[in-house]
Amino acid sequence: MSEALEKNKALVRRFLEAHAEGDLDTLEGLLAPDFVNRSALPGQEPDREGYLRSAAGYHAAFSDIRYVIEKQVAEGDEVVTSFTQRSIHDRAEWLGFVPTGKEDQALTILIQRIVGGKIAEEWSESGNVLELTQERLRQEMRERERVEQELQVARRIQQASLPEEVPTLEGWQIAPYYRPAREVGGDFYDFVELKDGLLGLVVGDATGKGVPAALVMSTTCGMLRAVALSVNSPGEVLERINEALFARIPTNMFVTCFYAVLDPKSGHLLYANAGHDLPYLRRNGDAEELRARGMPLGLMLGMAYEEKEIVLEGGESVLFYSDGLVEAHGPKREMFGLPRLRGLVAEHDDEKRSLVNFVIKELFSFTGERWEQEDDITLFTLERSATRS
Repeated sequence: MSEALEKNKALVRRFLEAHAEGDLDTLEGLLAPDFVNRSALPGQEPDREGYLRSAAGYHAAFSDIRYVIEKQVAEGDEVVTSFTQRSIHDRAEWLGFVPTGKEDQALTILIQRIVGGKIAEEWSESGNVLELTQERLRQEMRERERVEQELQVARRIQQASLPEEVPTLEGWQIAPYYRPAREVGGDFYDFVELKDGLLGLVVGDATGKGVPAALVMSTTCGMLRAVALSVNSPGEVLERINEALFARIPTNMFVTCFYAVLDPKSGHLLYANAGHDLPYLRRNGDAEELRARGMPLGLMLGMAYEEKEIVLEGGESVLFYSDGLVEAHGPKREMFGLPRLRGLVAEHDDEKRSLVNFVIKELFSFTGERWEQEDDITLFTLERSATRS
């Protein structure tokens, strides 16, 4: 065999030795300035700089790298090398694969073209790429299964916290609507039957998604029910829940909540707000916001919650809702928005169709058929009959 072919084979052996050791200076010296990697992996640049970056990334992710040459064949300006590649993936991600701590082993075939004592082109085929691809698919499948299991748990928690039935009050109509998004959020609503025939009405939203939000939401619902049964003041109820939640939820989470107490006989509605979206009162063909000052629950200790009151007359109604309604997006990414919602509440005068159904129909018309719901949609109306029995 000619001396030139032997030199080319020796060059490749030196190249593989430097690659295994992470000697980037030697690698750079052995690659031609116009080197092209014909087997570049996804995300890799095929030029010399891209090849060197890939080699550096490989050494940042793997340890104990060893190349054992099985066979070399040289002909013309090409050298074909078959070698066993062993390494341990224990340092960092590589091509999207998380470290496993296991030893990888693969048979690799390398074809390199040598020009003027430099490697000008390279083709490679490695069983390791197929194994890595299969492992990545397995990782993604396990992650999808984990996420789906978490979503199922969150859905069960959320459903268990929502009221099983709507209270029936003479002279009143309560109409709820709840449509969860695929990724479970922290929306909740509830009706609490209190002493002396009073009724508590709650709507709220725990920040976040999945199991954490569902757990915080469930905790808040349980606390509110327990406190409301012994305290008539909505403001004091929110104060007590805020103190209890502050010590029990993560620092990056909080809960918005609007709580009202209705006296069905008089129509008197006493309410307090912990940073939640303002309900709308439909009165005399207009929509008024039910304002009351108060910080979200779980953010700060020692918060006070302002109480306000109104009296609902015959034919008047209140719409309670969460931000998933007003933050829904249309086909052009514009939001449904508060001004639109307020206008719909004001214009509703159809006695045959409830305000909830009217708003939901307008929402679906706004979002269009291809709408991908991003957040839970929660709303309910409290309406006093126009004619009293």
